[in-house]
This record gives sequence, structure tokens and C-alpha cells, in this order.
Amino acid sequence: MSVRYLALADGSNGLEADALTQVEAALRDVGMQRQIAYPTLILFVAEDTPVLSIPRLGTILGRLFSKDGAIIEDASQLPGFTDAAQARDHLIKHCWGPYLLLQPADEHGGFTVLREPSPSGDVSCFYSLQRGHGFITSDIGLPEQLGLYRRQVDWDAIHHRLSFPQLKTARTALAGIRELLPGCSLHLKGNNAITHQAWSPWDFVAAGTRHADPNKAAADVRAAVTSSVRALAGIDKTILLELSGGLDSSIVGVCLPDSAAKVVCTSLVTAVPGADERHYAVQVADQLGVELHTETLRLDDAHFDFPLHPQCLMPRIGALQHAVDEIMLAAANRHGVRGFFSGGGGDTVFCSLDTAAPAADALRERGPTAGLAAVQDLAALHQCTLWKAGRLTLRKMRRPPGMSRPPDNTFLSKNIAGVPADDHPWGAAPPDALPGDRERIRGLATSQAYRDSLACGAQRPMRMPLLSQPVVEACLRAPTWMWIAGGRNRAVARTAFADVLPADILNRRSKGTFMSYLGTVYRRNREQMRDYLLQGRLQERGLLDADALRDFLRHDIPERGHSFTRVFDICMVENWVRHQP
Repeated sequence: MSVRYLALADGSNGLEADALTQVEAALRDVGMQRQIAYPTLILFVAEDTPVLSIPRLGTILGRLFSKDGAIIEDASQLPGFTDAAQARDHLIKHCWGPYLLLQPADEHGGFTVLREPSPSGDVSCFYSLQRGHGFITSDIGLPEQLGLYRRQVDWDAIHHRLSFPQLKTARTALAGIRELLPGCSLHLKGNNAITHQAWSPWDFVAAGTRHADPNKAAADVRAAVTSSVRALAGIDKTILLELSGGLDSSIVGVCLPDSAAKVVCTSLVTAVPGADERHYAVQVADQLGVELHTETLRLDDAHFDFPLHPQCLMPRIGALQHAVDEIMLAAANRHGVRGFFSGGGGDTVFCSLDTAAPAADALRERGPTAGLAAVQDLAALHQCTLWKAGRLTLRKMRRPPGMSRPPDNTFLSKNIAGVPADDHPWGAAPPDALPGDRERIRGLATSQAYRDSLACGAQRPMRMPLLSQPVVEACLRAPTWMWIAGGRNRAVARTAFADVLPADILNRRSKGTFMSYLGTVYRRNREQMRDYLLQGRLQERGLLDADALRDFLRHDIPERGHSFTRVFDICMVENWVRHQP
């Protein structure tokens, strides 16, 4: 973990000296030292946590870059700020990076915490505040060790997680613990703790901010991706790049030749067909002048019952991700690298929508001529008739707006009441928001959950530069219809890197998949999975439909009905709750 901290708060009375002395001694034993002391907040950080102090205006934990990727290591590189709000505004508009800002509110006490906007959420922020008293931390194990928190499952949150598996909100699955989401700030004064949305993706799709010229959009995306990749690579110096062979990880790879990092490339293959992408991945490794290492994911590597890292506060690490994490951690140890690099989030940020929304956006905002051209691109992309693409576009335009997906109640008990979806700050769309913008911003909100699924990131930094703030902003400025131009998905990104991507990758339409691997794992383990679920804690709580599960799991892979991956998802949740008190 590159940033590790614990802040103790008492918004009304201040912190008692005797108790603080005991806490300080205990934290010193685990490599934590006092960094700052405000009247109502004491901050402790790990010895290797980067710290940047802004006199009288706050402390930044982590790394801070200017928009062009230059690292900011001294307060003199920042303008002079007259107040704390101005400093926050400057960071949001003119800086980026894996950082967390803590500020004293004013001379009367209180404080503010700001988490950087990147959906990748590199610096975690969890908190428990009751009547102004509690803690804020990157590592829930620290308050547990001090006796400030006792871990307990929030069963309402588990029900919500089962019903809305893709939705990311401020709720964790531990009782009394919330997460400060990326781009949000937390203000504590007295007994009141209030969160505020400091950055919004909707600002970058508003009228007047969009690109009108596809070439300028591509140039903007290329500049943002290149500077972000190189800036993050410069932090860790030695990185393990997982090359899937797809467009996204390849774009990350072709930005690395002039970076300050030593790069090790690896590609994952499975014991069954479907995921071997070495033919594509080796072409990027060759451009980097390094060997492509191959890691094999065996069928026996996938388990649905496995130990979890204590930092896993939501059940999002499943059988496949756990197996991949174990393999990649072993590879990182073998090659002696400090951090992981991934193309994660590329589908989302590069607007790879699988609906007619881009054509609906063009028709609604630019009129019939541009709309018809987008419908033609849509037909070419999905290899369907122009009439079908047009019909789907009109249907998309008539459909009432919405940001939330309906609940997935498959295999959940019919005897329990449904739960409403929690709100996400980015869900408050403007009344005139376009269908495609609604869909891609919903996808960005979902991508905040990627960090929860990467256990390897708890041991070494996991960088996802395609989800960095500059890349997200640049991509949002390109209208959705530009991303399907010429009948190609992620068209703006393809244009942006056309001169450096290998032709095979630039022009490919197919994509490797782990579905054959998961299907084989399912067939081999379905009886054990049935017993695991029907004799587990979810069933004890009355959350599961036992009869529906028994009926489904009698089949190898049913030809109809819900995907077998739903069973893996429920096993993921069961595994998490079994590893809690």
C-alpha cells in the first residue's frame, strides 16, 4: 500500500492527551508516526507515505501532478491560496493524481477531507464518524488494532449488494463504515459530518465543453493518456504490465517506451481455449523491447472458498479474480517489480457502449443528417441492417431516462422485501442529459468498484491510468457518436494511437474471454457450489431461494435462463461473509 494513514477525529471536544499518548505508542510499533495535529484531528501516516504540506491550508497524502503530468513535490509549485476552499478548487481543476487532501476548516475547529476524482480510487478513504467523533483511514485494520472499531457485517448492505451487484455507493458491507467516494469531500464541524460532490463528470459533457472536431478529440485523448501513463509509471519505477492483447492494455503499453519505468510484460493464458492473446500481446512487448512472459491459469487455481485480505470491505473478489491476483502477485515477486499496470476501465472510458445510445445522441443534438450518419455507423458496428439500427435508435430516444439498473433478484428469496438502490453522486443527471452520456457516466460510476476487486492492489500499487482524471475528462469531451465513427468501437482511441499501435490490434474486432474457463470451472464444481451456498450464512439469513438454486445447479450449463455467472457472484458474497466475525 503506497498511502497508509489514520486520522482520529473529535469534532467537539478535542482529543484527550492520555488517550492520544497510548494511541501514538501503539501506532509507532506498526510503523506509523504523527504527521499533523489540528484541534479536532490528529493524523498518523506510514513512514513511506508521500506527504506534501501546504502551509496553513492542508496536507496532501500521495502523489500530485499538474495536468500535463509534471510531478508536484513542493508547495512552492502551487499558487498562493487565500483560503482552504480555493486550494480544493485548484486541485480539482488544475491537478490530478493518487492523493487525499486533509484541511483544517477554520480557526474554530473542524476539518475537510477531499478525495481525488479518478474512478480508479488509488488512495482509499473509509470513515466512521458518530457525533463528530471517530476515524478516517486507508486501512480498516488500524482502528481495529487500536480497539476503535469491531468488525461486524451490515446485512442490509449485503442484501443490497446481492440485488445490485454492479452498483458502487458510499456504503460498505461493514456496519458503521462508509467510504468517501472519488471526487467527493467530507466536512466535519462539531457533531455534523457532511459529504459534498466536488467534481462531476456531467461538467465535461455539458454544452460548450464538447469537441466538435474528431481530430482534436483524438489529439486530446492521446495527450491525456500518454502523460498519465508516463506520470504514474514514474512513481513506481519498475512495473508489471498485464497485456491482455486487447486495445486498452495495448494503448497503455505503447505509451511506456519513453517512461521512467522498467517494464515487465506478462500475458495470461488458460487451460481451456478462449483467453490466449499472446499473438497480439507479443507485438506490444516487442515495441517495448522486452520479453513477453506467460502465466498459466489452471482449472485448479479457481476456488470459491478462499481467504480474503482484511482490506476487502465489500464482496467483490470472486473465484476468477482471486486466481488471477495470486498468479500476478507471484509474478511480481519473481520479477521484483514495485507496482502493477493495467488497461482496466478502458471499455468504459473509451465509451464502448453496446446500445443505440450514440446514434440517439447524434440525432437529438445534431439533427437528421448527423443522426443518419451515426445510425449507419451503428449498423456497421453491430453488423445489422440500417433499418434495425434506426429502429433501435428511435426506441432509445423514446425510452424514459434513468441511471439505475433494476435489481437482480435471481436466486434471492421471494419471502424478503426488495431493497431500493442507493444513490450515487453521479446519478443526478441534468434534465436534458443525452441517453449515451447517461449510460457512459453510469459505467464510470460502476468502474469505481474495480478497486474493490483487486486484492493484489493491497500489497502493491495497482495503477489504472485509463481511469485517471485527465483521461476521463478528455474522453467525456468527445461526444458518444464520435466513438462509433466508421463502424468501429472506441474509434476516438483508435484514431488517437493509430500511428503507434500494431495493425493487428488497431483493426481487431474480436476479444479474448474467460467464459470457457469459467464454464469449465462451473461444471467441475457445481455440486460443491450448491452445498456451499445452501449450507452457508446467506441461507441462514433467509436471503436465498434454495429451490431455485437446487434446480439451476442440477444442469451443467443451462441453455436458457440466467447466466451461470450469477452463481459465482453469490458464492463471492458468501465467501466474504464467511470470513467476517
